[in-house]
Amino acid sequence: MEQIIANGLYLGAQYALIALGLTLIFSLMNVLNFAHGQMYVFGGFITYTVVAQYNLPFIVGLIASAVILAIMGALIEKFLFRPVIRRSKREESTMLLAAGIAFFLDACILLLFGEKQRGVPKIVNGVFNWDMRLIMPYDRILIGVLAVSLVIGFILFMQYSRAGRAMRALAQDRVAAQLMGVDVNRYSMLGFALGAMLAGTVGALLVTITGINLGMGGPTSVKAFMMIMIGGAGVISGAIAGGFILGMLESVGLSVLSAYGDVTYLMIFATLIIFLAVRPQGLMGKPWG
Repeated sequence: MEQIIANGLYLGAQYALIALGLTLIFSLMNVLNFAHGQMYVFGGFITYTVVAQYNLPFIVGLIASAVILAIMGALIEKFLFRPVIRRSKREESTMLLAAGIAFFLDACILLLFGEKQRGVPKIVNGVFNWDMRLIMPYDRILIGVLAVSLVIGFILFMQYSRAGRAMRALAQDRVAAQLMGVDVNRYSMLGFALGAMLAGTVGALLVTITGINLGMGGPTSVKAFMMIMIGGAGVISGAIAGGFILGMLESVGLSVLSAYGDVTYLMIFATLIIFLAVRPQGLMGKPWG
């Protein structure tokens, strides 16, 4: 039981970070960023390049991923999403744009890094062993602690910083926030940059554990959408809850149903379908319409 809980918390911390970036973009701009998984993959490959090819410390690769993805997110919002939102009256336009960006980033990743699995050496060696009831490599413990710290830091930033308060006001009522003097364009760009940065940071963290490859973008986006649907679309606390719930479901499923292979994810998706049929707005979301 201890092992299942520890694995669930480890997975949940990572998933919460991924979901936070996606739900922040959705709450600020009402945009479903289908390229979120590709941003995660891009961040992992940047860290791989910095650490494995240039032989620089892992922290340099982590910072490089965060900075480059933040810049990429800001540019995508300013030059792609902002003009489309301003000129188009149909929400489908932003969805198609996001899908196009996802395919474009896949092509860029293929050209720049190739399609092979990449990884970097372990940050910390050794394994924590508690009476054979809980066995966890030290590098996973470190990554889990870093992920939880980033989640806490994000919450504090959104709660107490001026930019965080402005983005929360923008998410609650875009028109009212603009009338109160909030620079909508500036904070939309900042929110998109922050969301992309979180995705890239998770990719940078996990390249040391699971490695990274071209095909991970799509499944990561699907999991991110699952998490925000579980917690409630556009709700930051819901994204965190959804991440930890999915992490625990996956941990329990892989432990109990490991002998049945893909049945684990079949059960997770079936559970999600039943849950959404009962509560389509998620745990913390408001009824739609």
